[in-house]
Amino acid sequence: MVQNLYQKWDYLSRYNQWIAWNLFLAFIPLVISFYLFRRPSTQRSPLWWIGLAVYIAFLPNAPYVLTDIIHLIQATWSTPSLWVVTFFYIPLHLGAIFVAFEAYVVSLINQSSYLRRIGLKQYIFRAELLTHSLCAIGIYLGRFLRLNSWDIVTAPKNVIVVTLNELTGKGPLAVMFVTAIILTILYWIMKQVTIGILLRIREWRNDSHYFD
Repeated sequence: MVQNLYQKWDYLSRYNQWIAWNLFLAFIPLVISFYLFRRPSTQRSPLWWIGLAVYIAFLPNAPYVLTDIIHLIQATWSTPSLWVVTFFYIPLHLGAIFVAFEAYVVSLINQSSYLRRIGLKQYIFRAELLTHSLCAIGIYLGRFLRLNSWDIVTAPKNVIVVTLNELTGKGPLAVMFVTAIILTILYWIMKQVTIGILLRIREWRNDSHYFD
């Protein structure tokens, strides 16, 4: 019994570490997006371009968490307790997915805000579609080929060769295309919700100042 409890605790510990790590990776592009797209200056220094490269490389980590639903399924099958699944795994996992994808949404909102500020408002939609497409490629490479964002630096030749090989296959392209569509739809929905909440908060603040 003690060994069984230890195994369960070890599994829960590793599960929590996995979620914390994925959320950390999801928040990297979010933090960088505030530096790139929300600072007062629109000048693009060499450091800005480096930040943009890191932003692009790590951005797929945010929506990538959507595919981690398989871990929830595995946890459900491996845990006999319905209470643990219902009150621990499901809320924790769905919460992690929501937070990570919201980080993706806010990152793109910041990106769109920057394009609007520099007079490229007409390219916002196309930039969003391009971003969804690139992230779909990144998600595929991460989920099925187990590549990481930092492989672009540590093994760039391998990343390029593998990516080109996958882009020539009908199966991988179909998966990437469907993934891009899912990202586009979910992003549009979450974007409307996020902007709506932000507008309500702004109105509430203005009303509060009015009654001061």
